[in-house]
Amino acid sequence: MPYTPDLDRLLTPGARFTDAHGSYLIEAHPVGDIVLPTGQVVGCDPLVCPEAEPFTVTVPPGRHPARAWVAVVLREDAEVDRRVAALELVVRDAPTVSWEPAVAGDQDIASLGADDYFGYGVDAGAGTLADPTALTVLETWDEDQVEAVFIPAEPPAAPVPGLITAVLDEATGANVVTVATGWGDGCYGTWIGRAADGRVTSFVTDFMVVPE
Repeated sequence: MPYTPDLDRLLTPGARFTDAHGSYLIEAHPVGDIVLPTGQVVGCDPLVCPEAEPFTVTVPPGRHPARAWVAVVLREDAEVDRRVAALELVVRDAPTVSWEPAVAGDQDIASLGADDYFGYGVDAGAGTLADPTALTVLETWDEDQVEAVFIPAEPPAAPVPGLITAVLDEATGANVVTVATGWGDGCYGTWIGRAADGRVTSFVTDFMVVPE
């Protein structure tokens, strides 16, 4: 089986992780709805690669709530930093009993080794789960438009680092919700949760903040 993080533990408010540098306390923060007119989901750095392919698994079109799972970084029980550990698109309010890698295009899970995963590259420190309808509009924006909306002079305040929400397609309401990606640039995988009946419960991108 390919690599899968311990998402059941990560997606638990109050969960605490520790390593040699200190500890990480998990908080869950609603970040509004993500509007998916087509029911397709794209995971990407929208400031760098809005043309990314959608995942092969689709969801019912409409508005779906999203959550940012924030790791509060503690040193001697005092908060010294906070980082977004995961971004979750909630599709169905049901217990998740299994997780599988989200794949796009011709990616093949069978080709993955035990420590491998598919992920999207981040070069601008931002991540999203969005509908292609919104991202297609973003592709047409020039650099000044992108900076004005998604790179404000004053970064968003806590509790969710990098949280920006913008409607890009007025006709459908399709929007892009960005969060800061963990410690910054990298390659981050997305996993799909399923309920006991096999239906999709959520998409979760792990920004690899907390220790295994």
